[in-house]
Formats: sequence, C-alpha cells, structure tokens
Amino acid sequence: MKKAAFLLFAIILFVFSTVPASAAVKKTDRKWQDESIYYIMVDRFNDGDSNNAPDVDTKNPLAYNGGDFQGIIDKLDYIKAMGFTAIDLTPILNTAAKGYDGYSVQNYYKTDEHFGSIKTFKKLVNEAHKRQIKIMIDFVANSVAPTHPWVNDPTKQNWFHPKQEGNVSSDNQQVLENSWIDGQPDLNQENPEVTNYLVDAAKWWIKETNIDGYRLTGANFVPPAFWATFSKAVKSAKKDFYLLGDVQSDDPNVVNLYKSTGLDGFTDSKLNMDLRKGFASTDLSLNHLFSDWEKTKQSTPNPYLMGTYMDDTQTTRFTKDIVSNKQYPGSRWEMALTYLYTTPGIPVIYYGSEIALNGGKAPDNHRQMNFRANKDLIDYITKLGQLRNQLPSLKRGTFEKLYEKNGMIVYKRVYQNETSVIAINNTSKSQQVTLSNKQIEDGKELRGLLNGDVAKSNQHQYKIILDRDNAEIYVLANKSGINLPLTAAITAVYIAFFTFLYFIIKRRKQKR
Repeated sequence: MKKAAFLLFAIILFVFSTVPASAAVKKTDRKWQDESIYYIMVDRFNDGDSNNAPDVDTKNPLAYNGGDFQGIIDKLDYIKAMGFTAIDLTPILNTAAKGYDGYSVQNYYKTDEHFGSIKTFKKLVNEAHKRQIKIMIDFVANSVAPTHPWVNDPTKQNWFHPKQEGNVSSDNQQVLENSWIDGQPDLNQENPEVTNYLVDAAKWWIKETNIDGYRLTGANFVPPAFWATFSKAVKSAKKDFYLLGDVQSDDPNVVNLYKSTGLDGFTDSKLNMDLRKGFASTDLSLNHLFSDWEKTKQSTPNPYLMGTYMDDTQTTRFTKDIVSNKQYPGSRWEMALTYLYTTPGIPVIYYGSEIALNGGKAPDNHRQMNFRANKDLIDYITKLGQLRNQLPSLKRGTFEKLYEKNGMIVYKRVYQNETSVIAINNTSKSQQVTLSNKQIEDGKELRGLLNGDVAKSNQHQYKIILDRDNAEIYVLANKSGINLPLTAAITAVYIAFFTFLYFIIKRRKQKR
C-alpha cells in the first residue's frame, strides 16, 4: 500500500517536472500606461450605507440614487476580478443640492455627505491600494455651483469671469475659457488668488487621502497657462501622480494647445468618435482608427498615456448606438473592447459597460448599475483584462497595421522579445487573412490566447481564419509538436492510478 502511494506521488512529481514552464516576463516598474481604469459615477454605482442619504429617490434620475464610498469598497473585489488596476471616481467634493453627479462644487475641502465621510473615502483608498488598485478622482477647476459662497461675496467678484453663457461645442477657445457653461459661475484662473486656492486644494487631497491621480474635467475650458502651474505644483506632492486632461473636443489642434502644460495624457475624443462609428455596426471600414493613432503621436507628448474610451458621463451610452443600428450589443461591445484593450493608450471603461448598460443623453446615461445582469460580457472583459495584464506588448509595444478591410483588421504589437498579433472580425461573414513572412517572423506559430486558435507558419505564410463577431489575441511562439516526455508522463500517471486502485481493492479483500 505504502509503495503504491509513493509510486503515485513520484510519477505526479515527474509530470510537473516535464511540463514546460511559461516564459517569465521580466518585471519592470509599473507605469500608468500599464493601467486599465474603471470609471465610476459614485451616486449610481452601489449603495453600501443607506444612512448617509436620507433624500434618496431611486425613481428620479435627477435626484441622489444612493451610491457611496462604502458601496465601492464592497465591490472592490468585483472590480479587481475583471482585471482593472485603477478606479476613477466622478467628483466627490461637497456639491449643491441635487448635484448627484458632483460637478457643482460647493466646498473644495469636504466630501459630499451623500457619498460618505472623508474617513470612509480614506478607507476606500487604503482598501484599493491593498488590492494594488490605484484611485483617481475627477477634479473640477473650471467652475463652481451658483450657490457657492464665493458667488455673492463682494470681495471675490474678481474670482469669476463676467456672466455670459457659452456653448461647449464652440470652436472659439476664448469663449470656452470665459463663459458660464450650463449656468455654472466660471472661475477666473488668471487671478493668482484663484490659482493658488485651486492648487492648494488639489495638493491637500493628495496629502490627506493618498490618491494617485486626477481626471481634470473640462480641461479645455481652462487656460493652458493655469494647467502648467497646476501640474508642476501637484506633481511635487506625490511621485508618479497622473493627470488626465478631459479635453472635450475631437479636434487634435485643441489638444495641441495643452501639449506643453505638463498634463500626462488626454481623453481621446477623436478616437472615441471613430470607435463608435466603426464598431456600432458591422462591415464598416476601420482604417480611420490607424490614422487616428498617427495623429495622436504628433499631437501629444506621450500617446501611450492617452485615455481611450467607448463612453463616459458626457456621451450617450455606446449600447444606444448599437441598438439604433439593430445590432446585438454583446458582440459589438466585445469587438470594440478587444480593440480598446490591445492598442496604445489607457482603457477607461465607464461603469455598466460590462453589462452593456443602455442610455441616451444625461441623465439617462447615468443609470443605476445592475449587478444581476448577464455575465457573458463580464467574463469577456475579464479575459481581456487578464491578457492585457500578462502581456507587456499590449501595453508598451509598437503598433503596426497588417491588414484592414471593411471591418476585418489585423495588427501587431512588439515589445522587447514579445510579439502579439490581434485579429478582429467585425464583419457579417467568416474571414480569412494571409500574413507573409515579411509581416511575421517565419517558421513559428501564432498561439491564440483568447479562444485557443493556432496559426502555424506554412510555406512562409500564416493563415488566420475567424468567424464573424470573433477576435483573437495571438502571441508569436516556436512551433509546438508532440511533447513525448509529457505524453509518457501522463500515461504513467494513469498506470500508477490504476495500480493504486488495484492495491486498495486487494487489501480490502484480504481484510475480509
């Protein structure tokens, strides 16, 4: 009996010794371009403490719906399980009445009581950091609430630009910088007192709560000179602090105005517009996505730090675009997210995208999160998150188009010794693409990690075949053949197992 048990153990040990170990990726310092961000509207995500919001009305989309810091703490493991490495929160500062979205600032040094205390927010940051998740918050520097005490303070009238309404779609930069957008009193950042106040408040939150970054809402409504001062001061408060400029314009020339301000990256509005056009339906050219990348490289200091996204608090939900085209949301989301996760930039995924949450213009695009929704898309995002976290080439690699035709695209990412090839079939038919040895190193194979497909080099070519609404993430590897040691070891395990059973049965018969 003991001999049989020892034999079984020895053979199992032999099996593990013959299985080839995965190639170790050299660990490097974590960079912001390696992150993937889950973007949460605090009030609409999860209610973890019903005591902090007595005026909640979940049936009113313009009222507080109950989401809070504790609710996010309760779902940190849910967020981490999907592979996200950072969380961005809509503004958490004390806001005016019914300011559930956080953008009507009432006090720069207090949290909104509906979300919880600063003590609970610190707990959120600490719990996230324990899980290796970074925390960002939206910082509002353009305007304050009409009910803010400064507005009627006679000593602070020069803290604001004269009241004039402006249109967010205006192409006049001076109008954008000086107008009261949506009736919000517009701060005069040319006034040194205003600049100093905003900078001091921003630094205070970093030192007090240990957050890791700011998303600067409406960055193009504020003069570039202010952001240059702001970024220099804020980055002195914490090493590797990330500043993402929310430039609400798809014009690369607007981004160019802020290129030298010290902001790390910008929300890629032009890419967002083209992603939505290309992936909301099938059989559409995606070539513009590659030209977007070329323009981004020219207009930004570090294109790998751009925030790439499908939708956010300002846009209609991408699902609405899909439904308008009479398409199935799950498939279109999967193809779009594959592109987002495997191309340069930091993916910023708006809460609810993992369940294909629908919604039109605000507040319809701020619907409550539903954690009982279909898990298929969540599982797909989880796979993408795992592969992005595992493969440095998907975060840091070069970006080269290999093929594009009416919704079928193939591109390559290379980082050090790792080559990944991504194929996306956003068409209505199965597609076959042949890649030459000039595009991919000859004599190897492309191993699919998303769905398990394999494309081996044959006659100096690689043939990739994908069904419609399918994608694959390949890594280039040496050709695999029959692993004789592994096959022999597995056979030995079976023999040992049945031998083990034989001795047990024999011993029981002897006892009888």
